[in-house]
Amino acid sequence: MARPAGPAAAALTGLVFRQLFEKESSTYTYLLGDEASKEAILIDPVVETAERDAKLAEDLGLKIIYGINTHCHADHVTGTGKLKQLVPGMKSVIAEKSGAKADMFINDGDVLKFGQHKLEVRATPGHTDGCVSYVLNDGVMCFTGDAVLIRGCGRTDFQQGSAARLYDAVHSKIFTLPDKCIIYPAHDYKGLMNSTVLEEKTLNPRLTKNKEEFIEIMNNLGLPYPKQIDRALPLNLVDGQVA
Repeated sequence: MARPAGPAAAALTGLVFRQLFEKESSTYTYLLGDEASKEAILIDPVVETAERDAKLAEDLGLKIIYGINTHCHADHVTGTGKLKQLVPGMKSVIAEKSGAKADMFINDGDVLKFGQHKLEVRATPGHTDGCVSYVLNDGVMCFTGDAVLIRGCGRTDFQQGSAARLYDAVHSKIFTLPDKCIIYPAHDYKGLMNSTVLEEKTLNPRLTKNKEEFIEIMNNLGLPYPKQIDRALPLNLVDGQVA
């Protein structure tokens, strides 16, 4: 990734950032911290790697105040429940429209702050009803969950999915960000780690189509039944609390 300059560099001053990976579900987890206050947030943690994430934050001298999800996942169990046992005082966060339990509920336009940094919540439904993306410091980075993947997007055939809503949300809430905004997805299956708004606006083979063509593509993907959904979804609806 190229080193940002100008306003982007200023927006990242004092930011601690780590991109982490869980191999079974090909999930990216993101740790963001403020160097001065030591407050940190964790985006899309996975239960199997919760201890790793808590240990990394401790090693870096960070205090995780929020464990946040981009949506109610169907392909892995969220790590928020386990992390609340490992990190006293951490609050779990999810969109109110997800229908899942959490300590805090968020909606479009809300802002989460950690030290001098902030994440703006943008509703990006379509993969699920409660999908949100998190925009860091006015558009330097965007954590898109399954709404936008690198050269792809999340499926729309489960959990109140809607190809039409996903198309509208991505084009109005993500593709209107600065072209240089770095996109960090919830998953990648080809070893790619990040993209940019400009790349996805011009190179994404699905989202560059018109809306009708996009809906046709999404309605005919023929994807298999998600292998972890029967385990993951019930647990994620209760904040990943494993009995």
